[in-house]
Amino acid sequence: MTLLNELHQDHVNLNKLLAVLGNKLEKLKQGEMPNFVLLADAVDYITSYADDYHHPLEDQMYEFFKDSGCPELDQAISRCVEEHRQLKQSSHEIIEAVDCILSDAVVPMDQFADKLEHFLDAQIEHLNLEEGTLFPLLDEVATDEQWKALEPLLPKMGDPLFGEKQKQRYIDLYSELLRDMQ
Repeated sequence: MTLLNELHQDHVNLNKLLAVLGNKLEKLKQGEMPNFVLLADAVDYITSYADDYHHPLEDQMYEFFKDSGCPELDQAISRCVEEHRQLKQSSHEIIEAVDCILSDAVVPMDQFADKLEHFLDAQIEHLNLEEGTLFPLLDEVATDEQWKALEPLLPKMGDPLFGEKQKQRYIDLYSELLRDMQ
């Protein structure tokens, strides 16, 4: 599997989780209380996997290909790296809010719904940038030799939710995700 295919598959998996969270958001807006433990697990997966593996992998790839001589690619890379920083901040804000709810702190649900919606919108917008602009440009501009030179520089780590070796803390989330997809 090529690096772009691997990252694309991560995005497919992430979109599945974002769809589940979007469903939870709609129910929350209608006054239903979601399973906040499951919601926390989903947000934790998104943030942990993105912060610890996915975005550093992409950032390393982007660093390798920056100053490519293609202004459109260079601009998309700069924007993407900045979005990674912003997504990390947004992720921590939503995790804080979920933690407060799980700790029985008083959190107005409309404010929480707004934060969750902002989090989801930012994630989706970022994925659209990468899938719609950045990855096609990389596919067009990068040579086979460049991909081969980049490969040994990248970390290897399995995906704890969609990979074969699921971590125990994600099993409930994985089951819920499968139920939502049927």
